[in-house]
Amino acid sequence: MEKRVGVVGIVVEDLESAEDVNQILHDYSYIIVGRMGIPYRDRGISVISIIVDGTSDEIGAMTGKLGKVKNVSVKSAMTKI
Repeated sequence: MEKRVGVVGIVVEDLESAEDVNQILHDYSYIIVGRMGIPYRDRGISVISIIVDGTSDEIGAMTGKLGKVKNVSVKSAMTKI
């Protein structure tokens, strides 16, 4: 299967969910090119931006697991080629 490059945006609305998010990101570290996390203390949330390079199945599996974590929102954008 062909690899794609993309960006995944994650908003963690409850810091108690951060451990689960970090474990999932660790499990999929082989497709992560870069990561930037910003704690937005005034709002009590964290925003994480991930650059990925993997197959649609790998990226979809990672975002699917992240989306199931309580108080976590996930959006992604992938290249077409």
